[in-house]
Amino acid sequence: MKIVIATAVYYPMTNGVAVFSRNLAMGLVKRGHEVLVLCPSQDRKNYTKVEDGVRVNHLKSIDVKVYPDQINDVPPKKRAFGVTWPHLFYKNGFKVSVFPKREIKRALDSFKPDVVHVQISDPIGLSVVSYARKKNIPVVTTEHNQPEVLTEPLKLPGLVRKPVNALLYSYFRNRQSKSDFVTMPTKQAIDNLILSHGKEFKIPVAAVSNGVDLSNFKPGKVSPEIYKKYGIPEDVPIVLYVGRVDPEKKVGSVIEAFSRICKDLEKAEMVVVGDGVDKARLKKMVSDLGIVDRVHFLGRVLPPDLYELYKVGDLFATASEIETQGIVLIEAAATGLPLIAVNKGAVSEICVNDEDGFLCEPGDIDGISEAMRKILSDEKLQKKFSTRSLELAKEHDLERTVDKFINIYNKVQEIKKGGS
Repeated sequence: MKIVIATAVYYPMTNGVAVFSRNLAMGLVKRGHEVLVLCPSQDRKNYTKVEDGVRVNHLKSIDVKVYPDQINDVPPKKRAFGVTWPHLFYKNGFKVSVFPKREIKRALDSFKPDVVHVQISDPIGLSVVSYARKKNIPVVTTEHNQPEVLTEPLKLPGLVRKPVNALLYSYFRNRQSKSDFVTMPTKQAIDNLILSHGKEFKIPVAAVSNGVDLSNFKPGKVSPEIYKKYGIPEDVPIVLYVGRVDPEKKVGSVIEAFSRICKDLEKAEMVVVGDGVDKARLKKMVSDLGIVDRVHFLGRVLPPDLYELYKVGDLFATASEIETQGIVLIEAAATGLPLIAVNKGAVSEICVNDEDGFLCEPGDIDGISEAMRKILSDEKLQKKFSTRSLELAKEHDLERTVDKFINIYNKVQEIKKGGS
């Protein structure tokens, strides 16, 4: 098949949608399919390049400088007149393709796709859907977000947030109804966005895990060079977090929980892998808590070092309440780590309470702290959770994900032919 993947974010970005889009594209190419990825250019100019066997068309883009690009390190906040000033603009801003319709038409006229797969309904996704509907090309959409993912960072008052979320739910459902097949990473995400609203939804919907390449994430010993390179002490218990370091990810809650076990577990340390706009605040928080020497901020780390850093951890902890699945949780589970997460969003399908870790209530810092204490103090419990993590991770093997999407692509083509 000739498959188009349309996405607003792609490698070298490392957020969930970017990782999924690249993994899927590479997996499809390995199966012998032709794949064209349409995404914003990080150089602002339009160019096409074959990357990892995938044809990637980087479309013209502009900088949205109010948010960082998630590739370059977020610069520290500047101080002036004794005050630390917030960032108003970033030198390396988030890239967005605003008017890509002509570029997309040229690319798709040339490529002649059998099916298009849209990840985000940004201008690229909307233009691809418009093109596909005119040409009677099947459209598959994967919804990676929930309305709360967009509104949570805005900290809107309750009276404003509820109607805004309601409008977004309606918009998301309407947007998906323009597809021939909709997928979401988890059953919980489907229930939240579609089934719980009681309105008829005629488009086929299926839960398909984002998937992880299990050949990259697996237990094992860490080379001494990794410990030395990143300044991490060997032979001490490590609480690990990997992901964006932005306010909505609530990394501060994990740090605060960790600080509460520091007196009892004097050798325990925490490693934060990732970058984001909240990093400066969290570094100050660590200083105020008096645990600067026990929390390591490593910034953005790419493979293969990233694979090794997962092995450094004794447990993986996140307090994010906005996940539609959580690729980092799957990666951690595939490495054999016990998990700690909160019972919000769809993480409960990966972090199963008292099976591969502990599922705490949102905002329960004491609960998260106690979960850390229990896991790090009990080798038998660690082993139990680790074994179950590895078992659960197998259900999210990327090979299974690729199989499912190939079946969906074949199905929507058959539906289109039957209806034409």
